[in-house]
Amino acid sequence: MAQDHKSSMFKNLCPHAIGIQTGMRESLKLAKSAGFDGLDLDIEEASSLTKEYSTNYVRDLWWESGLKTGSWGFPIDWKAGDAEFQEGLKTFPALAKLAAELECHRTTTRVFNWSNAPFNENWDFHIRRLKPAAEILNDYGHSLGLEFIGPSASRRMHRFSFAYDMNIVLDLAAVIGIGNIGLLFDTWHWYTCRLTLDDVRKLSKNEVIYVEVNDAPVGMNPENQLDDERCLPGETGVIPAAEILEILNEIGYDGPVTPEPCNGEIEAMAPAAAAKASIESLNKVWDQATG
Repeated sequence: MAQDHKSSMFKNLCPHAIGIQTGMRESLKLAKSAGFDGLDLDIEEASSLTKEYSTNYVRDLWWESGLKTGSWGFPIDWKAGDAEFQEGLKTFPALAKLAAELECHRTTTRVFNWSNAPFNENWDFHIRRLKPAAEILNDYGHSLGLEFIGPSASRRMHRFSFAYDMNIVLDLAAVIGIGNIGLLFDTWHWYTCRLTLDDVRKLSKNEVIYVEVNDAPVGMNPENQLDDERCLPGETGVIPAAEILEILNEIGYDGPVTPEPCNGEIEAMAPAAAAKASIESLNKVWDQATG
């Protein structure tokens, strides 16, 4: 157990991850009331509120709540056609600027673990699309977390596999070469692609942008786990979330740690109950990890 290393990580709420559909004002109150330290920023809603009121108005909402900003949603459909992608790039700098003004400097997107194109062709496509976005993010001091998708069940139906573990995604980040790309590290995907705790120990602080924690059902082979059938962190003990958080704490990770159970039972709860169940589960593994 980590004893003498004060944690700079913070407990973060992503409302959508537990089935909560509320606006920014309600989400801030919910996160604060439940006991979270941070909240993800809905950049599209923030943009709308800024146009209706002002940037200072939105900033004051967060200041009054006392909450940190987690990450802001990556607003570009970078897998779309060329014309749609280019249109997205045009509006991207304004949103990146707003996120920076609101002191939220992390954004994330998902890299699929399958493709209908050969690996090298898909690799080049990812570089062409992610590099200009990363350059814009870098101009405003942002980091981009790429989520690798672990379960083999999600790539069996497709012709080609792609980046299904964190090492491939880190290689992709290195080739893009901007220096502000790392991982959205999800304990579920770590488990389902059969990585080890030693793999986590090899990470550096700058390689981890955002962390999601959860657990897995008992009695199922990791390769047969289904992406939408997870558990709250620490619920079953199949995924050693506390040990992973302890390692991340030791390497100096200082960002959000967000429960993401993808669990129908949690998502069916009232918002306050879902937030309460999530923070209680997170607290259990957090206390074990940070001492």
